[in-house]
Amino acid sequence: MRAWQSPDVPSLTDSFGFAPTVVVHDTATGGYVATQPVDAARLYVCGITPYDATHLGHAATYLAFDLLVRAWRDGGHDVVYVQNVTDVDDPLIERARESGVDWEKLAERETELFREDMAELRVIPPDHYIGAVESIPLVVRQIEELRARGALYEVDGDLYFPVSADPTFGSLSGLDRETMVALFRERGGDPDRQGKKDPLDCLVWQQQRGDDPGWESSLGTGRPGWHLECTAIALEYLGMAFDVNGGGSDLTFPHHEMCASEAHAVTGERPFAQTYVHAGMVGLDGEKMSKSKGNLVLVSTVRRAGTDPMAIRLALLAHHYRDDWEWTDGDLAEAERRLSRWREAVALGAGPDVGNLLIDLRSALARDLDAPQALLAVDNWAEGAITEAGSPAGHHPQAGRLVRDLVDARLGVLL
Repeated sequence: MRAWQSPDVPSLTDSFGFAPTVVVHDTATGGYVATQPVDAARLYVCGITPYDATHLGHAATYLAFDLLVRAWRDGGHDVVYVQNVTDVDDPLIERARESGVDWEKLAERETELFREDMAELRVIPPDHYIGAVESIPLVVRQIEELRARGALYEVDGDLYFPVSADPTFGSLSGLDRETMVALFRERGGDPDRQGKKDPLDCLVWQQQRGDDPGWESSLGTGRPGWHLECTAIALEYLGMAFDVNGGGSDLTFPHHEMCASEAHAVTGERPFAQTYVHAGMVGLDGEKMSKSKGNLVLVSTVRRAGTDPMAIRLALLAHHYRDDWEWTDGDLAEAERRLSRWREAVALGAGPDVGNLLIDLRSALARDLDAPQALLAVDNWAEGAITEAGSPAGHHPQAGRLVRDLVDARLGVLL
């Protein structure tokens, strides 16, 4: 599957040297850890299920990991970034039936809109953008390996992974069993299905039912379970112990927990990922913004209303990626004012020396991708450039150009 066109990202290392090591919050330990890539940094971020358009909650998550990719690159690391698209799954099939649209056409339409949104927001695309459908051979191979290791059983033709196969199951989320069962039920699991050995065991292969899509394989005609899709793709393109597994905080359990346990069982190795980084939820009208609730502000809708995508980006970056917060029209109005001020400042050409801004911005983003603090650093520089315009004292003649490159490279904002 193709991704989207990559923005041109200025390199800062020739002029400014390398950025400091990035420290992120690790969900598994509850603490902060320094990312220390060996050779290329390896990142897996869970992608969309394309049954509706990209909302601002999605965008906030992908901007968070875009900041991480930019930070690693500025630190002198190559990056191998993998993202999936769950282009066959129950919600997609159900939406297609409700709307009378072929499920494949719906998936492609919404995936294309996601590509457009990401390109407009200047998000660096993944190196490998992999759909669930194209990953089916990988999934089948992993399921056969689970079978060979005794970590697979059948319920009425469907195949399940027993979480007992991984002694460390539950260590990522740290949840008690009652909470896990409740979340599993709420987030697409089937803890009440008769015949399962454990309510938390997860589906890895569903036999074809009626006119549902299905693919012939050694497992019978069917399709993959959600969790193993990501496990198989990550193992194929990144291998075990990759640097960061990321997504929204609602993926911590069951999705990331299940993915890790499946990988442990398939390979006999640990860890699946060295660090788990999760973005907070964006709300609207008192509830988490979600497709199922329908309380969405769509990126495409805001764009098509004439809003500069850079203002959308700034509105999202004004909140720390791990925070839960609620979108209001004021977020966008403030971002538009900020964008105008920054552009006014860099258009002056000369301005305050960029050295302190470089240190402050890089330091903020190295501390768990603290975008709000980075924005304040640029605010301070812009204010100095505007209020001291015409005063040569302490001004650098190329400051505007340098700040434009810095803000573009590290924050993804085109001035």
